[in-house]
Amino acid sequence: MAFLTDILGPIGPFILVGLLGLALIAAVIPMMLKERNDPLNKLKDAGERSATIKPGAKLRTAKSNDKLQKYSSFLEPQDAEEYSAARMKLMQAGYRSKDAVRFFHFAQFALGLGLLVAGVLYFMLFVSGGQEVTTQQTLFYVLGPGCLGYMAPKYWVNKRQAKRQEQITAGFPDALDMLLVCVEAGQSLEQSIVRMAKEIRPAFPDLADEFEIVSLQIKAGMEKSGVLRDMAERCGVADVSSFVTVMIQSAAFGTSIAEALRVYSSEMRDKRVMRAEEAANKLPTKMTLVTMMLTVPPLLIILVGPSAVSISNFGN
Repeated sequence: MAFLTDILGPIGPFILVGLLGLALIAAVIPMMLKERNDPLNKLKDAGERSATIKPGAKLRTAKSNDKLQKYSSFLEPQDAEEYSAARMKLMQAGYRSKDAVRFFHFAQFALGLGLLVAGVLYFMLFVSGGQEVTTQQTLFYVLGPGCLGYMAPKYWVNKRQAKRQEQITAGFPDALDMLLVCVEAGQSLEQSIVRMAKEIRPAFPDLADEFEIVSLQIKAGMEKSGVLRDMAERCGVADVSSFVTVMIQSAAFGTSIAEALRVYSSEMRDKRVMRAEEAANKLPTKMTLVTMMLTVPPLLIILVGPSAVSISNFGN
């Protein structure tokens, strides 16, 4: 105890216990995460290996990530509702891979543990030697990087989701106008979606991807209403959800799609103008604080400075 106290300070024993705990966790985790092979999966793999495959053929059921498959019970939520919510959030951020949830939780685990170890090493090598360190400072240096690494993937996904939804909202009125032009020119809705997605891709690639997915799903034979609802969920934008509702109701009641698009595109243009006006009205309020910080101190120096100098000279 005296040796640890002399080297690491008053909390040296606690640091040693923490390091031993991390070492035990690192040793036990691989054994806990190792998933035993299901006998049915073994039979399935044996059948696939024995089947003859033509040269150049590609299995559609091939796994995209076998390395993290055995850790799926740890890296994926076991609750179906929680897993669905996490997958939907990642899809709204633009990550559509079936392993997106697994990679997200792996990034949280790896960054959290890695930065925790880095924080402990930094504390032992540069902070604790030769100076008194309080408990709060120790927790800040040790646990702070770990919490930062654990929250960094979530912050990135939230920022990516907000940016993608902002881009979809900005490009949706233009997409509706072009879709209306294509429909009124005599093209079908599917052809109009393909042409519109191709035209708006340079400016709004995320929105173009969503409409291309819709066109491919319709070509594959899926129901149009279900495809549109899936697009609304993937986008997570209120304007897209309203558009999907209008299209489904138009198809259900047999009204003209072109007329529905004309009315709704006009509303979207008006809404875009209102959003621009709202942003312009917020600008003076946001500039008030900056203007005060940049103008008031120089003004005080100009007005009060000479008086202060005169008073100090008069006193001398």
